[in-house]
Amino acid sequence: MPHLPNFIVNESFCSDQVSLAVGVSVGLLFMLLLALMVYCLWRRKKGQSQYEELLSTVPSVPACSPPLILVSQGFWTTPREIPFTLPPRFMTQNDADVKNQQEKEVEEVKLDVPRSILDHRGSLSVSRWYPVGTVLAGLYSVPPLNEVVAPPPGMATRLCFSVEYRHGSEQLMVSLIRLGNLPPRFHGNATLVELRLLPDDRRPRQAKARGTGPDPEFNDCFIFQVSGLCVPQGTLSLCVLSVERDGKRHAVGRVLFPLEGELGQAGRVLWRDLESEDDTQCSELGDVQISLSYSPALQRLSVVILRARGLHLLTEAGVCVQVSLQIHTQVVKIKRSCVVKGVNPHFNHRMTFKLRPQHLDEACLRFELQEPNDDRSEPPALLGVLVLGPFMYARGQQLQHWMDMVNTPQETIKLWHRLSRAA
Repeated sequence: MPHLPNFIVNESFCSDQVSLAVGVSVGLLFMLLLALMVYCLWRRKKGQSQYEELLSTVPSVPACSPPLILVSQGFWTTPREIPFTLPPRFMTQNDADVKNQQEKEVEEVKLDVPRSILDHRGSLSVSRWYPVGTVLAGLYSVPPLNEVVAPPPGMATRLCFSVEYRHGSEQLMVSLIRLGNLPPRFHGNATLVELRLLPDDRRPRQAKARGTGPDPEFNDCFIFQVSGLCVPQGTLSLCVLSVERDGKRHAVGRVLFPLEGELGQAGRVLWRDLESEDDTQCSELGDVQISLSYSPALQRLSVVILRARGLHLLTEAGVCVQVSLQIHTQVVKIKRSCVVKGVNPHFNHRMTFKLRPQHLDEACLRFELQEPNDDRSEPPALLGVLVLGPFMYARGQQLQHWMDMVNTPQETIKLWHRLSRAA
């Protein structure tokens, strides 16, 4: 037999050793996985058995266990003596009987509690049987508003409000309370009150009544930021409006309340009679009633000169109104009304101007009441001037008239204005 080389024998021996090592490793790994699987199954089976055992155990409540104690009854026990029991998780027939018995006992205890205790002791509610406590209605009863601020005798339409000025924060607080003796034709309409602080208020504050009828209530509070130096010079204007269902407005009247000398007794309730348009005193030069409306789609500004009153005429030639549309310093268009005679003339003259929406904050209307002379070669006599426009040109009610026209397109805004002297 031929003799094999040594290196061939060594190579065969090494391959056998590697195969043996691989086999042993695979066997050990398989045994380890098998042991881990058996352990997991054992733990799972043990956990299921414990959970089932916990569910099968139903706690029992002794029949002699006292019920939950009332918080209102704590006057005869101390916190250490309050019993505590864990309610059963599942209801059985015996447990239901025990609960019914407990409810009966609690009801009996509740009926035995003196009523005087519950009258003055508040409590938290432990269950649906126990009262939270009682409220002394006399402490919180509010008398009717008609009794607190009853209007003074008389049939005049009056507005109830209060005014207070806080010097620390420089705030004028106006509380609008109610309206009394509203005319019958306005009982079914909504009632609005527009508040302005003249002469420099740029926008009005508006309050709406919470009901209808002869005495609508407001109960609103408004704050005007004004310095202490300007307060004596201001005048509070409260204009009452009646609004129909279709949105048409009717002026009921207004109250002009000068603040000078009226802020001594802060917060007192004031009653003031409404002044209608006919009752309002005329200014020194007279007043004129103007109606404005603007259509953005047509770019048209409509002006209606209705009437004037309290004019100081020099002759009996009559009065006419000249209206100028001005943008910045340039006069764009000038129109004149017809000549009407009388101290309180009625014009009812309508005129229109072309005005683009982007020029609403740059344009103004200048009204001049003129009395023509017999000699046409001489200029007419000027009776008074009125300017309506944005903040660049006007203040107070003149400014507000223009802003109301801009903010409510297609709606006619009608107001009386005082005439002033030419600057």
